[in-house]
Amino acid sequence: MVNQSNNSAETLAATDGVTAPSSVLSDLLELTKPKVVLLLVFTAIVGMMLSVPGMVPLQETVFGILGIGLAAASAAAINHVVDQRADAQMHRTRNRPLPKGNLSTAQCLLFAATLGVVAMVLLVAFVNVLTAVLTFLSLIGYACVYTMYLKRATPQNIVIGGVAGAMPPVLGWAAITGEVTAEPLLLFLIVFIWTPPHFWALAIHRRDDYAKVGIPMLPVTHGTKYTRVQILLYTILLVLVTVAPYLIQMSGLLYLAAAVGLGVWFLYHAIRIQNPDLPKEPMRMFVVSINYLMALFAALLVDHYLALFL
Repeated sequence: MVNQSNNSAETLAATDGVTAPSSVLSDLLELTKPKVVLLLVFTAIVGMMLSVPGMVPLQETVFGILGIGLAAASAAAINHVVDQRADAQMHRTRNRPLPKGNLSTAQCLLFAATLGVVAMVLLVAFVNVLTAVLTFLSLIGYACVYTMYLKRATPQNIVIGGVAGAMPPVLGWAAITGEVTAEPLLLFLIVFIWTPPHFWALAIHRRDDYAKVGIPMLPVTHGTKYTRVQILLYTILLVLVTVAPYLIQMSGLLYLAAAVGLGVWFLYHAIRIQNPDLPKEPMRMFVVSINYLMALFAALLVDHYLALFL
């Protein structure tokens, strides 16, 4: 009888349009694109750790991570709001909270604004103004410049818009040192060049979705063959650039070996993606690209701290 009563209550709540708190929380979490934010925060953490020869200061590290992460989550939530109509038509995104009607636009905007404000307060109060300003500009760059304008204005959207996504290592470095030098800009360059092959692989896989909603991704405007070639060219450039931290003595032989090995792995998939008879390769390369970047930055981190004990 108890189970039957509970089931009846849940059914009544559903028919009355009542949303369970846990469901609302999970929808709000989905708005933040947690997997993307975690990758961005990881690159920021590496930027922090590489900025000093020893241990990083606790306050700036903890609040820097929180501020950068919350700002990235805020930008992601705004992206959901701006893209909700297109998301409703695309197979990959049609089950997001806004297209499904789980959350209202007002709720999402309030959530995004709250995250953004808290992020800025934390960074100004407990980190430094430079990091707060750079983080705010990155938030505006992604949420407004890229999502509201560039995404629908040019097939080079992901290249130009990649500036915002490549900023976390710079933000992490600035959070600890209060300045921006050549080293974090090199980390920025690595992520910036990584972004087009990473995203264009997904865009090839979802070409029909983007065409349907009129978003001029490169495979839509220039075709998949041209996009595959661009992926290869950017990957070659990326492999070359990832050697630079060793050349400027920012890292050692361990990182160099990892960068070369990972570069060969990524380049292998950039070559395989040239074959249109391998339909699963674009999505495979997209997944590989995420693992590649994480492993590359992990190698930077391990190399940095290993040098302290040798």
